[in-house]
Amino acid sequence: MAHPQFPQDSDIVYLNHAGVGAWPKRTGDAVTAFARESVARGAAGYPGWLKVEQRLRERCARLINAPSAEDVALVKNTSEALSFIAYGLDWQHGDEVIINRSEFPSNRIVWESLQNQGVVVRDPALDDTAHATPEDALIAAMGPRTRLLSVSAVQYGDGLRMDLRRLAGACREHGVLFCVDAIQQLGALQFDLNEVDADFVVADGHKWLLGPEGLGLFYCRPSLRDTLGLTQYGWHMVADAGNYDTKEWRPAETARRFECGSPNLLGVHGLEASLAVLQDEVGMAAVEAGVRSNVQYLLERLERSPELETLSDTSDARRSGIAVFRAPGRDNKRLYRSLMDDGIICAARGGGVRFSPHFYLEPGQLDYAVERAEVLAISTPAST
Repeated sequence: MAHPQFPQDSDIVYLNHAGVGAWPKRTGDAVTAFARESVARGAAGYPGWLKVEQRLRERCARLINAPSAEDVALVKNTSEALSFIAYGLDWQHGDEVIINRSEFPSNRIVWESLQNQGVVVRDPALDDTAHATPEDALIAAMGPRTRLLSVSAVQYGDGLRMDLRRLAGACREHGVLFCVDAIQQLGALQFDLNEVDADFVVADGHKWLLGPEGLGLFYCRPSLRDTLGLTQYGWHMVADAGNYDTKEWRPAETARRFECGSPNLLGVHGLEASLAVLQDEVGMAAVEAGVRSNVQYLLERLERSPELETLSDTSDARRSGIAVFRAPGRDNKRLYRSLMDDGIICAARGGGVRFSPHFYLEPGQLDYAVERAEVLAISTPAST
């Protein structure tokens, strides 16, 4: 029986929350109500809209266990937040940034763009057999000129879950700033700044958080906020934002200093509603349990398949919300397209097909998706 917040069409199984998450009904209702109010009354209710925005800040702070809602900025997307860091730090020629070769382009391009300033980007392979673990490969790359390590909490291509606590400890030991792209963790698996001593946390709201595209969060350690140079300026990021007559201004002391202009209040209403479902109606502990249970079910089902081969790490510590598989010897991009045509909404990633089920999916839906993948794999042409 379908979850009441996810009354999806019966001809699809939605397994692409690591790409673009499906909205809950509550989110659609909130956005529709906002649009109707805007048509009927314009911005007459603007003060109430700002209360929704404040609730969203508080929810985002709770999501990562930040000290205060004032430590969270609402940003357009992950790339914008990463750019604030990349172009806010005072780099010296020869400074190093460590990423890895499996990172999503958002967490690669921004750092590579600093190379004309003399910044060196190191990208070790996480599967380097010279190192026992992916974390060993990253830590081994640290040197005396390493300034920052930026890593995705979960790798988008195969769902590998990183040991963030260990990486945070290594960064503290080596005096390295630690940036976490948490887009593939927040909304699926719980995150706690008390356990992961990160300097920066960035994430979009449109994947596991089930919100609209175009709105995310940016956390900067409060002690670093004043040292991170600003790259965008406008009326909204100043301390006295409501005083339009004064000629004097200074940046806000809170994370609002990173929000230069008018807020995305339509997105705010949507994401606040989505987080209300995850945090209040379900609870993040239950959400994580549901995601982990569904992925474990998928991986166990894939392991029994004679036609499909699992590419994701199946160990408990490495398991996330992502399961990647392939049909050996077959054209897996063609298999992906066939699954999409068949109503199995997924993604082509990591050399295979990526399924990313949220907590609300049922075992029968997962069985059906794997069964269709098996049938379609048999008729998929061989890879060339």
